[in-house]
Amino acid sequence: MWVRAILGLVFSSTGILWILQGTNVAHGSGMSGHGLYTVLGAVVLLIGLALLQWAWRIRGKLGD
Repeated sequence: MWVRAILGLVFSSTGILWILQGTNVAHGSGMSGHGLYTVLGAVVLLIGLALLQWAWRIRGKLGD
C-alpha cells in the first residue's frame, strides 16, 4: 500500500511539473514551452492519481 502511495505522489508531482514546463509556466529547462511535455505530464499525472486511488482503496479494505 505504501509503495503505491509514494509512487502515486512522485508520479503526480512529476506530472504537474511537466505540465507547468510544457505550458511555459515554469521556465528554466529544455522542456519549457514544448507541448509534448504537457501531454506526457497529463498522462503521468493520471497514472499517479490512479496509483493514489488504488492505495486509498486498499487502505479502506484493510481497515474493515
